[in-house]
Amino acid sequence: MLHKSHKGSRKASQVTLVLQVVSDLKLFFNGYVKDAIIRVVDHDDGEKGSTRMSSTNRILIKAAGFLMAAQLVSRILGFLRETLMAGFYGQNAATDAYNTAFILPDLLYWLLVGGVLSAAFIPVFSEYIAKGNEDEGWRVASSVANLIFLTLGVFTLIGLFLTPYFIHLVVPGFEPENKVLATHLTRILLLQPLFMALSGLTMGILNSYKIFWPSAVGTVLYNASIIFFGTILADPSRPESISGFAIGVVIGAIANFAVQIPALRKVGIRYYPIIDWRNPGVRLIGALALPIILSYSLNQIQVVVNNNFGSLLFPGSISAVWWSYRLFQLPVGIFALAIAVATFPTMTEQAALKRWDDFRQTLSNAIRMVIFITLPISVGMIVLRFPLIRVLFEHGHFTADDTLTMAIPLFYFSIGITSQAVIQILPRIFYALKDTWTPVVLGIIAMAVNILAMVLLVGPLEHGGLAFATTIAAFVNMLLLFYFLRKKFGKMDGWAMFWTSIKSLVASLVMGGVIWVWSEWLTPMMGVRTLASFIILGTGTVVGVVAFAGMAKIMGMQEYEQAMGLLHRKIGKR
Repeated sequence: MLHKSHKGSRKASQVTLVLQVVSDLKLFFNGYVKDAIIRVVDHDDGEKGSTRMSSTNRILIKAAGFLMAAQLVSRILGFLRETLMAGFYGQNAATDAYNTAFILPDLLYWLLVGGVLSAAFIPVFSEYIAKGNEDEGWRVASSVANLIFLTLGVFTLIGLFLTPYFIHLVVPGFEPENKVLATHLTRILLLQPLFMALSGLTMGILNSYKIFWPSAVGTVLYNASIIFFGTILADPSRPESISGFAIGVVIGAIANFAVQIPALRKVGIRYYPIIDWRNPGVRLIGALALPIILSYSLNQIQVVVNNNFGSLLFPGSISAVWWSYRLFQLPVGIFALAIAVATFPTMTEQAALKRWDDFRQTLSNAIRMVIFITLPISVGMIVLRFPLIRVLFEHGHFTADDTLTMAIPLFYFSIGITSQAVIQILPRIFYALKDTWTPVVLGIIAMAVNILAMVLLVGPLEHGGLAFATTIAAFVNMLLLFYFLRKKFGKMDGWAMFWTSIKSLVASLVMGGVIWVWSEWLTPMMGVRTLASFIILGTGTVVGVVAFAGMAKIMGMQEYEQAMGLLHRKIGKR
């Protein structure tokens, strides 16, 4: 047992680490992400050059803008969470166990809840709302909720008993004591899906009413809870104390649901203690959800294969891949997912009312916006990945060697940022058309590509091969989704999306060259410590934004003109 002085010293060091990480993150996000958000643009709904926006576009822009801001705060807290864990425990077997512990809870959530909400519940419930049949919609919602919680409760109990066998299956290369830790953490985290189901179902209902802020705030509280409990319970000398972060996950899931309750009551919640199998809406949700449930079940095979390979590599491999994945998901989560969530109910409504021209314009605007934003971020993250990791992660027990290890998967992940961003939107277009099978079949093909690529690449590239396999699969998935959407839907403004992609790529490559020259000139003079890395990262970002904007202007990109118009209007209002 530690003496009081030792405890005080440990807590003081924890506070110092928290303050250091918060400071570095604040500086990073002010420079790296703030400029990117400015490029989120509003699209007109008429002829080229029109300055009048439709009311639908205004609503979408406001919703997407708020979600992006909330996602930005949530992602900042998410990175604070990850960097604190890296600082307390380093990149080792304990963090590998923690990241592995999420596999079973995530499997249960996506198997029983996530697929139903993302592809089936929102389109069906939104149609009831759009057609003014709210009472029947609430009966359907109640039946689905009761069925989900009954099934989820049974599976959670079974999971608690079978956790040791599951962990042995997923990570056979773990040392025995690390398997015990992973089992302990998994059992704590198995409480999370119950509360995430509550918050997810509530989010689906509120999104159908075009109310987005409660779930966005909930994600912020979720990450804040993990940070709080993970920090106060952390003890780097005891790897098992990493369970504080797992406890924070469960409490954060509770907070995520609780913050949505007032808004749910405001829209007039109507709960019925029924499971009506014969209701057409319940049957339709079941039919739509079945392929998604199958897809998510099969997708877990990828996760198992990934961790299986990772457990056979050097300790810390799984953590390096996971933290790199979280880092490259930053622009996907802030921009693409926010745009997808904001546009999905609108596309569902437009499809239900057969307003196909508006539907095409909505999907085109969303995809072009995502491409314009994420391509330069992809190139910038590749060029600046070393100072980026040093600023965000190289604290405490996370060493320079860990930075080198993490930079490898981050490079391969970053190549696929735009592909990952676009496939946040494309499947939802099929879902809005009540076609859930096509994205699932294509996702299974992409999954097979992912696993095959892992098998082929993990030998020569080690943990980098796991990341590169994900990028290859995302690119294949994106191409397949575009092809079958074109066959299904016909005209979809493809040339506009194509030229936006080409021009954004050219501008991004020029930008990448400028950033590389700048960082290569500055690094030998500044060094690689945290402050120097922040200066290189910040100035490189500014130089990159100027270079990208200059190239976009020279090429006469419509997205650039819209972004500048939006910026000027914002400045003019002040």
